[in-house]
Amino acid sequence: MHPILTDMTESEPQLIVKGWLTRMVKRSLVFSLLLPLVSMAQKTAIKEYDLVIGTRTRGASDGIYVYRFNVDSGKLYYLNHVAGITDPTYLCISHNKKFVYAVSDRTTGAGGVYAYSFNAATGQLDSLNNQPAYGGPLYVSVDRAQKNLFTANYLGGILSVYPINEDGSLAPASQVIQAKGSSINRLMQVGPHVHAAVLSPDEKYLLFPDLGTDKLNIYKYNPDGMPVLEPAPIPFVSSNPGYGPRHVIFSADGKFVYMLQEISGTVTVYNFMRGRPIELQIISMVPDGFKGNIQAADIHLSPDGRFLYASNRGSANDIVQYAVNKQSGMLTFVKRYSSMGKSPRNFVIDPTGTYMFISNQYSNSVAVYKIDKLTGTLSLTPLMINIDGPMCIRFVPAG
Repeated sequence: MHPILTDMTESEPQLIVKGWLTRMVKRSLVFSLLLPLVSMAQKTAIKEYDLVIGTRTRGASDGIYVYRFNVDSGKLYYLNHVAGITDPTYLCISHNKKFVYAVSDRTTGAGGVYAYSFNAATGQLDSLNNQPAYGGPLYVSVDRAQKNLFTANYLGGILSVYPINEDGSLAPASQVIQAKGSSINRLMQVGPHVHAAVLSPDEKYLLFPDLGTDKLNIYKYNPDGMPVLEPAPIPFVSSNPGYGPRHVIFSADGKFVYMLQEISGTVTVYNFMRGRPIELQIISMVPDGFKGNIQAADIHLSPDGRFLYASNRGSANDIVQYAVNKQSGMLTFVKRYSSMGKSPRNFVIDPTGTYMFISNQYSNSVAVYKIDKLTGTLSLTPLMINIDGPMCIRFVPAG
């Protein structure tokens, strides 16, 4: 049983010609030229996307689910899903939109990474193959050229690299990087916990934050090298002890890096010049005097780069909005919004920057906000997906 959903006019050119026959011939020619343009305009005006959702498979959910969403109409409906994978907690989509990759953090204890072919027109997912992981992977990413896939293995504190075959399937891991160390939090930082693997926009560097050691690691990426990853001249920068680096994102021009710190509930801003991060700012996600449990989870920029959003689980269960100074990279707090559920582990902004979908893991729901593109503020919509254990959401252009 699949999850439940709750709820140009063209003017004719004036042709000034002599003679009825000449006028009609020219008019026919103009219309024949205009028709493809009108058809193209109507086609591009319809913004439809496939919404791919990974889930925890400990209840009613049993895999990866696909929905169709129309940005113009706001209509959302279920397409299909693929089973046969346990706990697909994080997903990524290939640059050519033909493949979906997912990590399973519970399949064999060490987890696994799975490859699927994807038909964006129908939303159909078909299994290609899978490879073993190294200690509970919680993040997966892929380069634009479809040469290598990267997984961040939280429990093992390992970053792993998988070459991608021509058919989109995965070869065995070609490189396994074991992080080492610990930090001051005796509950969450007794060992390394690699939590993400993010390429810079120019794909010259790969960054992987380590929650367990309070480090942001920087490696140079050479897709044709052996190995493909090597430590950068500055191989890491340390965050404040006990902060717990979790996720990072780059500004579109690659000048700035924004790092979400899970334990402290803060965002650290870095200037990123030639692989050398320089700390610019640390800004809190919680109000002054906050006494609740902090579990910062996810972070994203709006498509135009003017606003940054971050989710906080724990006691807050909210989305925090910041304005971005695109010249300095610095953040200014704007507003907080309820996630409309428990534990907003992941959220995503559609490619047009119009809607935000929030996966509330423990309330088994995906809430939907509409985004004011001028102010970045969020307005709750009636849309809601009731789905057991939603973990990760990705958009893919339909068709």
